Amino acid sequence: MKAWLGTAALVAASAVDAANPATPLFSSDAPIRVVLKGPIAQLVSNRAETPRPASMTVDGVTYPITLSPRGITRRTNDICDFPPLRVQLTQKAPDGSLFDHQKRLKLVTHCKRDAGFQQKVLLEYSAYRLYNLMTPLSFRARLANIDYVDDSGKPYVSRVGFFIEDFDDVAKRNGLRDAKAPELVPLAQIDPAASARFGVFEYMISNYDWSMRAAPKGENCCHNGRLLAGAGLYQPVPYDFDYSGLVDASYAVPPEGFPINNVRQRAYRGYCAHQAQARAFAAQLSPRRAEFTGLFATIPGLDAKNQARAASYIQAFFADVDSGKIFKTCVN
Repeated sequence: MKAWLGTAALVAASAVDAANPATPLFSSDAPIRVVLKGPIAQLVSNRAETPRPASMTVDGVTYPITLSPRGITRRTNDICDFPPLRVQLTQKAPDGSLFDHQKRLKLVTHCKRDAGFQQKVLLEYSAYRLYNLMTPLSFRARLANIDYVDDSGKPYVSRVGFFIEDFDDVAKRNGLRDAKAPELVPLAQIDPAASARFGVFEYMISNYDWSMRAAPKGENCCHNGRLLAGAGLYQPVPYDFDYSGLVDASYAVPPEGFPINNVRQRAYRGYCAHQAQARAFAAQLSPRRAEFTGLFATIPGLDAKNQARAASYIQAFFADVDSGKIFKTCVN
């Protein structure tokens, strides 16, 4: 099958390095070639979160795995033609292999079969890279050219996707641990500087689909965010950016009752109590605007039109910082 991303194109490493090294899979930004063989058609038609035996081949190494649909919105047939997947290795990966130290990973897939939707996948991947520029307290992601092959050996589809770093590995890199907090965490337990960074970032990409301290009833905190513990107050870490204005997916709509017409319109939803820290953080970002707007030119496969549109969108964020428009709202 034909590779979709140019293998010669390498993404520059993040400007912010964590104290401890990443696992092999997340130690580089070069796209990888992956063959997933299994009951792909069945996974697409029956999206129950039931693990199905499959195999994954990367760099000549074949890993026994299970594949299962995951997620909420993107797992539904009326939203996505193809569900996001969970990849679980059923045997320990060979020492020194790319998937050494990996066991259970989220794989972001293409959602829509239309080849043009791959640009949306790359824009969501770009959001992870933007937050990597802000802090090592962030999920790393690894792009992949994926050949999906059915059990019979018949090619199903080839599309770009990306793996998301396991949260335990995010914690380990930073000498912290998963907080495993309850469904609602008091604001007083959230680190103000980390809260401010979270809020400013979500404003940068114009994302409203999150909570840094609450989750649906009966689930651990948080909604499209996780909490790190071990250094005093909780440190929130965001993920899942397909509903952002930066990605601008066809199914992304503003929250009900929220005073905006579309997700491209920005409104700050950080906490008023952390406004001083947010202003200070935004001021620190301002001199680095070329670093952030220039990121999109380094994303393999992101076409010139989307590079320019994304860079312009992030430039508008910096204009809001300069004018003070970003902090005209906040949440109590």
